[in-house]
Amino acid sequence: MEVQAISAPPYLLRKATLADATVLARQRRQMFDAIQKLPEAEGDELEAAVRAYVERAMPAGTFHAWVVEQAGVTVAGGGLQLRTLMPRPGYVHGEPEGLIVSMWTESEHRRHGLGRRIVEAILAWGRANGVTRFTLHASTYGRPLYELYGFIPTNEMRLSLSSTDPDAVVIEKMA
Repeated sequence: MEVQAISAPPYLLRKATLADATVLARQRRQMFDAIQKLPEAEGDELEAAVRAYVERAMPAGTFHAWVVEQAGVTVAGGGLQLRTLMPRPGYVHGEPEGLIVSMWTESEHRRHGLGRRIVEAILAWGRANGVTRFTLHASTYGRPLYELYGFIPTNEMRLSLSSTDPDAVVIEKMA
């Protein structure tokens, strides 16, 4: 297991395990709540679904995560979802794309470089495991961090269809 000490205050960066599924789910919920507070029931449903996803995807090798602890308490985290894309120029051998997800740092631990260290761990793991293409959805607050590593805006667009009405389009407010 990869364990790495981070500068003072005493933080510890490590690769997450299945035992961290509940914390990873809570952090993902907090990330979305910070963008726009979810109704309690919706947040609870999301958190349960994320925990179930982590419990399936981590053993399958399609999801990896890193957490930062201070005094045994998880204060930051982020994940990497591996996905196979249809071949495209420069990616014709089935290489996975890494989608960086669920970047979160507790507010009292921000501005200590924890997000930077998580991104570095994700990119290092990806490089060592043949991932050469990474994407993410950056908040306005997080964008400068990702730009430090060379991430650039792309031409991605999104359409959400209603799961209950096949003729309806769901209009999402983008943060």
